[in-house]
Amino acid sequence: MYIIKVKGKAKIPDYIQIRDENFVLVAYFRADRPLKSVEKFGLEGKEEKLEELIKNLPFGKLQKLDL
Repeated sequence: MYIIKVKGKAKIPDYIQIRDENFVLVAYFRADRPLKSVEKFGLEGKEEKLEELIKNLPFGKLQKLDL
């Protein structure tokens, strides 16, 4: 899976996209609320690592998601 942080503008908040190996969108959620729906895409139990990754993730850079 891959992860990318998308910069919001004005009233639109920053978002996180998680994509599968074929770059199909798997999850899309606000960067300031990442831990609400981790069970939906199979990352339960990895909340702390995901939160730290999102905090340090640069905007607009697609990265391999290895947790």
